[in-house]
Amino acid sequence: MNALEGKAGLITGAKGGLGSFITQAFLVAGAKVAGVSRSIQASDFPQLGFAALAADLSDGEAAAKVAGGVMDRFGRIDFLVHAVGGFAGGKSVAETDDATLNKMLDQNYRSAFFIARAVLPYMRHQGGGRILAVASRQAAEPGAMVGAYSASKAALVALIRTIALESKDRGISANTVLPGTMDTPANRAGDPKADPSQWVQPAQVAALLVYLASDAGAQVTGAAIPIYGSQI
Repeated sequence: MNALEGKAGLITGAKGGLGSFITQAFLVAGAKVAGVSRSIQASDFPQLGFAALAADLSDGEAAAKVAGGVMDRFGRIDFLVHAVGGFAGGKSVAETDDATLNKMLDQNYRSAFFIARAVLPYMRHQGGGRILAVASRQAAEPGAMVGAYSASKAALVALIRTIALESKDRGISANTVLPGTMDTPANRAGDPKADPSQWVQPAQVAALLVYLASDAGAQVTGAAIPIYGSQI
């Protein structure tokens, strides 16, 4: 079943450890996808319906160009899946420097703000859309030594909830997903002694995002949905 047949939109962080699974799942579900990352190429996803947009989301102007590029290619934006993010931790709040704080805010919050702000006018004009963002379990359950990361992900959840409240009059839903530790190459490399069988599978996160982007998930909005697997 092609749950996203006739839908078009963009996925940021489209070729990352999680982003690759999301992009593939959306294409399999029948969507037209503009994949956004700094180094993405059309050959990364050779399926019909895929367009590569090599860009970053470091400021509002860059994000506006990305949104305009998607409109030029597809003529509409039915979904935004924001999978850009980063992690830095290991120090207490008292020991965290400005560079780390700014990096977490840039990667996990500001990039989402810029691209959501850029696509919302198009969605409002067409009378519908889906805003989806990948946050983290630590947005809801912060831990020691990861204060800047947890705070940036919590800010992302608050942003998407705000968008849901502001956009309900135009048929736009907005949700975040909160994965626990995911089984990605980066996480395996960062914690080689861990048991990855206990971690969340990226394909499960991608499948949930496909559902939320589909018509079947239209009434789910303003939610922050845990995906903890056996880590519950």
